[in-house]
Amino acid sequence: MHTRSLGQGLRVSAIGLGCMGMSQSYGPNPGDRDDMIGVIRYAVHEAGITFFDTAEVYGPHVNEELVGEALAPLRDEVVIATKFGWNIADNKMIGTDSRPEQIKRVADASLRRMQTDVIDLFYQHRVDPDVPIEDVAGTVGELVQAGKVRHFGLSEAGAATIRRAHAVHPVTAVQSEYSLWTRDPEPEVLPTCAELGIGFVPFSPLGKGFLTGTVGVSTDSSAGDIRTTIPRFNAQNLSANQALVGHVRALAEAKGCSTGQIALAWLLAQQPWIVPIPGTRRPGRVDENARSTQVALSADEVADLDALAARVGVQGDRYNAAGMAMVGL
Repeated sequence: MHTRSLGQGLRVSAIGLGCMGMSQSYGPNPGDRDDMIGVIRYAVHEAGITFFDTAEVYGPHVNEELVGEALAPLRDEVVIATKFGWNIADNKMIGTDSRPEQIKRVADASLRRMQTDVIDLFYQHRVDPDVPIEDVAGTVGELVQAGKVRHFGLSEAGAATIRRAHAVHPVTAVQSEYSLWTRDPEPEVLPTCAELGIGFVPFSPLGKGFLTGTVGVSTDSSAGDIRTTIPRFNAQNLSANQALVGHVRALAEAKGCSTGQIALAWLLAQQPWIVPIPGTRRPGRVDENARSTQVALSADEVADLDALAARVGVQGDRYNAAGMAMVGL
């Protein structure tokens, strides 16, 4: 596994591991916590992955505990990112809260849960419309000065917010959904990152599983699967969107790799400072995702994939209405 540099010289493996699905969002949670600890450690030892993503709201809280326990023996070998920015009460997320005092409370709680003395990358999970971004950036800057945080990040923020935050404290990475069928960051956010020297971390780089070619209209989505709430995954839209994944599958077959590897290789080809964080619960998928760094796409293949979403069309929003209202602020 080779490495890439996000902003401020933060070097990580070219493919990271999103750990949210080990605790929530994709149907019944794994029954054996030790199995998930094993997958995380496998990612380090066998796949060379050094970049791990979690958040206080995943669970809530239990995903940070899982990641912290898994990586405690390997702490000096890895970069751990977590996130703040929610008001969590009675184990439920009930809105945003990025007040300075709340950010500091979350930082201390996350440090305890993850069994570490420093957070490598601390993202604001969603922009809080009630708190100026300058106050958020300044507070994280104080945590950096205190030695509790190394780097500041933003998630799903708009270009203007990124600029305002970066003017107060350097932003190391912006994390947003980005994939072959979610192209929202391209017009403004990616050019802003390029200009300011900020790394970009695509979450859901495999389209919440769709771009692996294993999710179709007949796929059984169980209770607790976040995809049942997403318009893009309703039966009508999912059927219409199969044309996109069919094109990717054909290229994968021609190149002797998986459909998901093509999707990740395309992201890696966009910019050298882009680091996708696909999630999985299985060691085999960890290996498959890591090997996407070995898939070479020609300039013509990249150009063809660049135009794919516009050419075949993508049906349905990537979040429900409430979720869409919280992005790009």
